[in-house]
Amino acid sequence: METLTIAAAIVNYLDSVGLSRSKNTARTYSNALSVFKEVLREFWLDPDETSMEKITEDAIGWTADYLKNFSPATERLYLTAIIGFYEYTAAERLADINLPRLRLLVRQRARRPGQRLPQFPRDSIEEVLSFVNNFTVLNYAKNEEHLRALRDRAFLITLADTGLRVHEACELRRGDIDWNEGRAVIIGKGDKQAVIRFSTRALKALRDYLSARSELDGASGKPLTSLPLFARHDRGAGNKIKPVTTTTGRNIVSERVVQALGEEARGSITPHSFRHYFVTTVLRASGNLKLAQKLARHSNIQVTQRYAHLSDDELDRGYHDIFEGEA
Repeated sequence: METLTIAAAIVNYLDSVGLSRSKNTARTYSNALSVFKEVLREFWLDPDETSMEKITEDAIGWTADYLKNFSPATERLYLTAIIGFYEYTAAERLADINLPRLRLLVRQRARRPGQRLPQFPRDSIEEVLSFVNNFTVLNYAKNEEHLRALRDRAFLITLADTGLRVHEACELRRGDIDWNEGRAVIIGKGDKQAVIRFSTRALKALRDYLSARSELDGASGKPLTSLPLFARHDRGAGNKIKPVTTTTGRNIVSERVVQALGEEARGSITPHSFRHYFVTTVLRASGNLKLAQKLARHSNIQVTQRYAHLSDDELDRGYHDIFEGEA
């Protein structure tokens, strides 16, 4: 039986990747294994000549060191591809590979990914919320425009004050809300049931909107509890009460952000920015990490901890209070 070289095994591995992964992924894996072969040559293991039986876990440690010359993101992608090659090697019994040691070497040698703090323009979000609050005192030529304005006001305040994800907000029904308790029971991320709490201003905005919509809701012929909380008000919907989609939810945010802050702000605030706003608001007011975790429905408190930081403005104020206070 002819001995399989490292290069031949890599070709077979990449063929299997090409069958199960996207073209972009296959290309990335090919680039990663090219780097791997280059590292092997530096350590006198020519992949075109060397038998697979001679490969060991040490080579991934050499490669991790070599990848320090690449960006952290590329390093992680390439190491994932090379780990996949080792797993393929072990599964096909092409070499005696100690997979636990392999993963230990990766943990020891690879850079740890930096943790990015959630970024969102808090002051800009508050400007948008102030802007939509004025919708109640504006006059609209068409009833549809009035309904859209009240809906969008209620939608944005609900996102800001509940921490709902955009698809969760879009899927709410009128009957989901307990108006006396100011709560709603939803099926959230991971098909988990959760209780959502509404602020007084969110409930008021919702009541204003639903009151203006009462004639349409009454004419629908359906139980009010079954109707969507946020409905479409466009030509396509006509007089029917159709729920907004997540695309509509994103468009609501985009349109109102541009109206409130100008065209240059387009894309700077997304529906998820309001969720960041919610978590940070809870932490600022309470300082209670566990409370913020529960209200935001984070399964892992480490996710919530990403928000437990001071903003640049707060750091600036703290610095000047200390060093400039007596000037």
